[in-house]
Amino acid sequence: MMSSKPSLFQILTPCGEFDMNNVTSLGAEIETAAAAHGGVLLDAGGITFADSTFLRMILNVHQNTDLRIVSPSTRVARLFDLAGVDALLRIYPTPEAARTAL
Repeated sequence: MMSSKPSLFQILTPCGEFDMNNVTSLGAEIETAAAAHGGVLLDAGGITFADSTFLRMILNVHQNTDLRIVSPSTRVARLFDLAGVDALLRIYPTPEAARTAL
């Protein structure tokens, strides 16, 4: 008998810049993936720029889904640090670490 339970944690790997012009589509993609899979691993290593709208989207998604951020780029990690949310968010060095964390 096959289980209908969704598999946990789809990996999304956005690349490039995320600001008020395109962050809404990324947020929708994360929420859709979380609904289908139970959670999302956001590989943020390819994000080259992120502004306050990206940060707000991440915080909103974090409140509503099981969002785990993997290997954020230097710029994303700095944004999280400057905003003081790096301790609030679930940030991991590798997808394996994110998957196995409780």
